[in-house]
Order: sequence, then C-alpha cells, then structure tokens
Amino acid sequence: MPFEPETIVGEVLGRRAVKGIDPTHTDFECPYIQSRCPKRSTQLPNEPYPVCSLWKPASRKSMQGPELIFVCPKRFYAVDFLKEVIDHCWPGDKPHNPQIAREVKMEGFGNVDFVIADVKKDNKIEQFLSVELQAIDITGSVFPAYRALRIGEDLEKKPTYGFNWDNVYKRYITQLIRKGYFHHHWKSKIVAVIPEQVYQYILGRAGFMRTTEVKKDPQVNIIFMTYRLEKDHDKVGEYKPVLVNVEGTSHTNLQNAIMYKDPPQRSAFIDQIKSSLARGAVKISDLISAGEISSVEYDDD
Repeated sequence: MPFEPETIVGEVLGRRAVKGIDPTHTDFECPYIQSRCPKRSTQLPNEPYPVCSLWKPASRKSMQGPELIFVCPKRFYAVDFLKEVIDHCWPGDKPHNPQIAREVKMEGFGNVDFVIADVKKDNKIEQFLSVELQAIDITGSVFPAYRALRIGEDLEKKPTYGFNWDNVYKRYITQLIRKGYFHHHWKSKIVAVIPEQVYQYILGRAGFMRTTEVKKDPQVNIIFMTYRLEKDHDKVGEYKPVLVNVEGTSHTNLQNAIMYKDPPQRSAFIDQIKSSLARGAVKISDLISAGEISSVEYDDD
C-alpha cells in the first residue's frame, strides 16, 4: 500500500514538505542562517541533507494528532531565541551592552553554542549566560522519505525510524549537569533551548525540582527554555517555533533525580536472572574459548 512521504518529513529548508520539492533551486540555502544547509548524510556525499523537522506520530493515549519536532538545531533560528533568553532568563537588570560569543570552548569544559555577555566600557565581563541548542537525533533512517519527496512519488512502505530519546537523556543531560556544576561555581547559569517534546520526555524520566523563578532563585543554574513548532498564521501551511516553558533547576537536583531513583525489588531482579539462566546458562571457559573475555585462569569445576 503506498505511503505518503510528507507524513514523515515535516519541513525541507524551513518550508512545508511537499512532493516534487527541489532544494537545488536555492542551492540548498537555509533561510535561517542565510547560508548553505550544514546537515549531511552518508547517502548524499555531494550535497546537503536539508530535513529540518519530522512528524512525531501521536501516541495511542493522546487526544492530539501528530506533532512536528526539530531534528536540526538551526530551526530555532527562525525566532530570536537569544533575545528571549535575555528577556526570560537574565538575572537582575537587563544587560546594558549584551554581546554574543559563538562556540565558546575550553579544555576540561567542552563547548557551548553561545554565550551572552554584558561587556562594560572597560571591556570587563561581570555577568554572562551560556546557551545551548539541542534538537533530537533519530534511529533508523528517513532518507527514503526525503528521496521520494525529491522525485515526487509515494513510498511503497513506511521507512523504519524512531526518535532517539535515550541518547538525549543519557548524553545531553549528563553534559548539562556537568556544565551546570561549573556555572554554579562561576555564579552564572546555562540555558538549554530544546524542543518541548524532549523536555516532557525528560520530565517523565526524572522528576526533578523545578521553578519558574529562574531570574530570582540563586539556586537555579540550569534553565530549560522549550519550543514547539506550531502553525504560522501569517504563512498559510507553514510552521514557526513558539516558546512554551521557561523552568529552572540546579545541577544537584537534576543529578539526584537521575541517579537516585527507587530501586526495583531484589526478588524481581532474581527472577530475571533465573529467566536468563533458563534460556541458556554458559560456563566461563566457554566465554574464554569464544574470545568474549580474556584468558585468565579460572577454576571451573
């Protein structure tokens, strides 16, 4: 049964995905950064892979329909998110001379996408906020859907793909905790600009303490600023990022919520051990012979 590729790919170069779309007409120029799309695919060695967003199917329990979700962080550039960071997250009075530093890196710290610094007349920097953008990766591939859009045809079947929620949760949140710890010592904050769907997934996995008093609460050193793609009433058929949540926490609250969950029952884990043994117990000598562990001397009676 034919499958419509535009029910998978939401946007190409910031425009609603339709069959026959041809990004070569603009030489793959991203409208948000005014330069060639930086996204790449191993299946396209000679040109960009300009997929901005994908449709997230509605869950069975949800009363809502499919939602668009960012798969490219440049999609946030459709709005002035740095101004919104200042408006919603800057502690105290607004900066008098805010200047933007891109890709700030430091050994032992890593890097952040932006730093907003209030630069004084004598070139001193007293207050600053770091900002990181995070979209979501996918598992599998939607390339067949993109290719079908380009040639203007339906797919024979739906491609196998999914959103890599666990990668964001495990990798990105771990980095955010570490950077939040550094900002705590610097008496500053880091702002995570992420899709609203990703934030809700994180909340579902870790019930950390959070507050909307992100400017006033001195304990807050990590701020989540979330966006959702909603219909753009000024451009029929198109979508725009809309700010949804601005909530803050501390690196310790976030870390504790992730690390110190209620453990499952010991008896339940023993049941799983028994189930695994029933499927096929192995001897250490068998693992050594198979090269799965090193050939250390073991007593195997």
